[in-house]
Amino acid sequence: MKFTKMHGLGNDFVVIDAVTQNVRITASMVRRLADRKTGIGCDQVLVIEPPSAVDIDFNYRIFNCDGAEVEQCGNGARCLARFVHDRQLTGKKSIQVQTSNRVMTLNLINKNLVAVDMGVPELDPPAIPFQATEAASLYDIDVNGQVQRIAAVSMGNPHAVLTVADINTATVAELGAALESHERFPNRVNVGFMQIVDRSEIKLRVFERGVGETDACGSGACAAAVAAIQQELVDSPVTVHLTRGPLKIDWKGSGSPLIMSGPAKTVFHGRIRI
Repeated sequence: MKFTKMHGLGNDFVVIDAVTQNVRITASMVRRLADRKTGIGCDQVLVIEPPSAVDIDFNYRIFNCDGAEVEQCGNGARCLARFVHDRQLTGKKSIQVQTSNRVMTLNLINKNLVAVDMGVPELDPPAIPFQATEAASLYDIDVNGQVQRIAAVSMGNPHAVLTVADINTATVAELGAALESHERFPNRVNVGFMQIVDRSEIKLRVFERGVGETDACGSGACAAAVAAIQQELVDSPVTVHLTRGPLKIDWKGSGSPLIMSGPAKTVFHGRIRI
């Protein structure tokens, strides 16, 4: 099987072309590919498939390194846009892709920049899904006997966002793991730790469900921007600084689509016997 290793700000992927190859992806295969000691190594495996509808260019599937298929990956979407163009699967600079629960528009701006229309953020608790009696900008949640204040947002996948004084001292591993599997998030949750720098800048660390802390999380950056804008802590557009670089997020507010812009890099191409 041919594959390509890519990354978006250090969030790394094994990208598989299932358009020109006959490939059947299984959870055990994903775990093998993602293993950093005995496989290729990645945070997620991305699979590009033929379109399931006439107005779609490709289907886009995302698997975490534990083998679980998930709904969304913003950094992966930027890499997908670069991949299909570089591998000549399409000549379009703007493409429509179908994830498990939404259609996304990917725009290849230049060799180093991709803009992704992530769709309208979901703030209604049942749709996130998150257990709450009504929608709010902040929720109190009991975590190991302590009350934490979080924002809850879905960017096609669920996110909890906490505001912290300093991301360098935040207990990302401990609190992230506790929140990831909290009973109020029935599908588990990605956890963002957000530090407000000023009205136009955020620093962020993300504990991804099924992965752990990653260098970058595109949908997490989007969720953090939504949470901060909703709480009137920042203005749009906002720059979200992750471990290996920034993403620009533009969101006009409730009911509006969100645009994320950032880089996507190819590391190498290879083959692996499956």
